[in-house]
Amino acid sequence: MASPVVPRFPSRSRLRGVLLAVALATIGAATASEPLPGRDLASIHAWLREHNPELRALQAEAEAAQARIQPAGALPDPMASVLFEELDPDRPWQPLADEGAATLQLRQRFPLWGKRALARQAATHEAEAMRLARDATALALIAEAEAAYVRYWHAAQAVAVLDRRIALLEQVEEIAGVRYALGMAAQQDAIRAQVERTAMQRERIERLMARDEAAAALNRVLGRRADAVLADPLEPPALPVRSPDLDALLHRLDQDRHPAVQARQALAAAAASNVELQRRNRYPDITLGIGRMQRFAGMDSMELMLEVEVPLQQRARRERERESRLLEDAALARADAERRTLQGEAGMAWAQWQRARERRRLTEDTLLPQADANFRSALASYQVGEVDFGTLLEALDAWQGADLARVDALRDELLGAAAVRAIEGDAP
Repeated sequence: MASPVVPRFPSRSRLRGVLLAVALATIGAATASEPLPGRDLASIHAWLREHNPELRALQAEAEAAQARIQPAGALPDPMASVLFEELDPDRPWQPLADEGAATLQLRQRFPLWGKRALARQAATHEAEAMRLARDATALALIAEAEAAYVRYWHAAQAVAVLDRRIALLEQVEEIAGVRYALGMAAQQDAIRAQVERTAMQRERIERLMARDEAAAALNRVLGRRADAVLADPLEPPALPVRSPDLDALLHRLDQDRHPAVQARQALAAAAASNVELQRRNRYPDITLGIGRMQRFAGMDSMELMLEVEVPLQQRARRERERESRLLEDAALARADAERRTLQGEAGMAWAQWQRARERRRLTEDTLLPQADANFRSALASYQVGEVDFGTLLEALDAWQGADLARVDALRDELLGAAAVRAIEGDAP
């Protein structure tokens, strides 16, 4: 008779390992489902708005300021009181005698003269200032992220240019080796090509380090770990500038289109509301009350109460009014200072953008074609022995240097465009 088959279960350690592997696979699948930022600017903008901790904090503060609007104009809580009268001083804890009495009172203070509306108006302006400050910070962070992304993209492009240059140096080295083997050139030509190629490899390492630095800076703005993986850019970043010229950009700033200036103006409006509120505090508020008195002998009565504040502390009130006016002046001055600062930054950013754009156009349209033709001519002449190897290397350096200068000029142009876009005041 066959023995019964006893099922075998995995040990506890193996079961724990299986569960851990399943959990890791689940986490990996969830992480893989979220696309990495870096493929284009749209992914950078989306990740920044969603994950940047500073923007999340400013959003929470703006919502908190919005929540303060309704309480700012609300009535204060009423006061309720209970009054026991005619107690026996020797035995107050004993029940009341027949001639005792108890009074229940309810009082409510009413701010008059539009003070509640002014308080609500000031809170509304402060909430608007918080929202606009968040928008201004978002513009600055987006410009910083765009600049880091441009450097991240530029480093990869510069490495690609250097790789092409190293490949050309290898071809030139082979040509020099063939000519040396045929007795048509000196061995120094091949050695010089090797030295030049080593120098290019050193520069390539520096460009790779610059790419890592740009990636760390980009991750910092995005709210990610410094070593977090970024996607490779699919194409050059496009940063269109909406203002046709510097005058148009300055005109936008004069019209207070930037959220940083608008936030300062909102604070000035809140200060103006506080000035009027302090002025109206000269007029007293009233308190209304209602009560019921009950005597334990059986008689009930009602009472009405009217309280009016007596404005005796005139000096303190005048100082509070003076404080509110000075705060309004300070808010207006800060708005003007913000406007002037942005105008100065606009001039510098526009000059940087224009200078880099003109340099990039000159390099693409003139210098690069000329350097290309010069290298091809020098290569053909070297192959037939009409020029020396030094002339060929100079032509190669000029050609590939022009290509690298084009990439560098495009980087500077994009950096200037990012700065101009941040001053234009329209979040992408």
